[in-house]
Amino acid sequence: MERGYFFTGFPGFISNQLIREVLRRNSGKGKVFVLVLPSMAEKAKAEKKAIMDDFSMEGTRFEIIEGDITVPGLAMSREKADMLRESVTHIFHLAAIYDLAVPKEIAFRVNVNGTRNVNEWVKSLENLQRYTYFSTAYVAGKREGMLYEDELINPPGFKNFYEETKYEAEVLVDSLKAEVPVTIIRPGIVKGHSRTGETIKFDGPYFIMNFIDRLNFMPFLPRLGNVETVVNLVPVDYIIEATAYLAFEDKGEGKTYHLTDPKPYKVSELYEMMMSELIQRQPKGSVPLALAKAGLSMGAVRRYLGVEKEALDYFTWKGYFDSSHAQDDLKGSGIQCPDFKDGISAMVSFYKENKHKPQYQIKIL
Repeated sequence: MERGYFFTGFPGFISNQLIREVLRRNSGKGKVFVLVLPSMAEKAKAEKKAIMDDFSMEGTRFEIIEGDITVPGLAMSREKADMLRESVTHIFHLAAIYDLAVPKEIAFRVNVNGTRNVNEWVKSLENLQRYTYFSTAYVAGKREGMLYEDELINPPGFKNFYEETKYEAEVLVDSLKAEVPVTIIRPGIVKGHSRTGETIKFDGPYFIMNFIDRLNFMPFLPRLGNVETVVNLVPVDYIIEATAYLAFEDKGEGKTYHLTDPKPYKVSELYEMMMSELIQRQPKGSVPLALAKAGLSMGAVRRYLGVEKEALDYFTWKGYFDSSHAQDDLKGSGIQCPDFKDGISAMVSFYKENKHKPQYQIKIL
């Protein structure tokens, strides 16, 4: 039968890029179905047209379905649900709240209850070949040391509600492995495309660039964070390419993968690379992270610097992601995680071109 690809999280950046990669790897064959919130319908139509133009697709092969993962049955009409029950062969569940500062109630409603609803719907599908769920490597919470792909251990705590709710959601998906062909993807901290620098929002590592850029007037800029801590940054193209490969390989069924950098850099190294590329300077001295976090407890300071205080927790956390399963199963595919250093020029160039555009900066409270 013809393949049917169903995506949540559209028209988000990772979702729309993943659709393109799935179509490319499958020679443009198959039908695409995307679940879209009514409030995002117009943006979704524009993105749909762009994808159809890229692949010379007929209109009948890409369908927007209005719905909501936070509602049982995904708020789809009975007619659409009946059609999808037979048509969908591959699901990619990306819809979630990714903000580190997300309030608890919203995070649980979308990330946990939403995933529960998707899971229930998945079990009703008659021709499902793979359910690919986007988790995060940071379901490890406050656990430290070496962290493995086949572990899903309730940690002693979480750094934020994003981590906590993604952990709870992954537990729900992991429990389906005995009855549904599941692949779980755990990305590291996502950055822009390794060659073009393209991204849709300046969060994660871009908080560091906001900090450097907005304090460039100072006579010197100090280092932040523990020099022995590593931060696992992964370009979006690696995540997209690896997911589109593993989701269709038999060996990917029942597996959980860390799509993380197997050779991550220390905080101090990342900071120096960004500062050198962005403002052609080197850091001098250091600021205790406790002091930096105290400053970021004030909303006015956070907004001026363009930094969420929750991001600083990752500068002292000493967790290391083993990605052996991912590296082994990607052998022979030609897919590997690019070195951060090789993509720093493109990353900074894109940032410089777009740093004053409000749609790229996230709202900081």
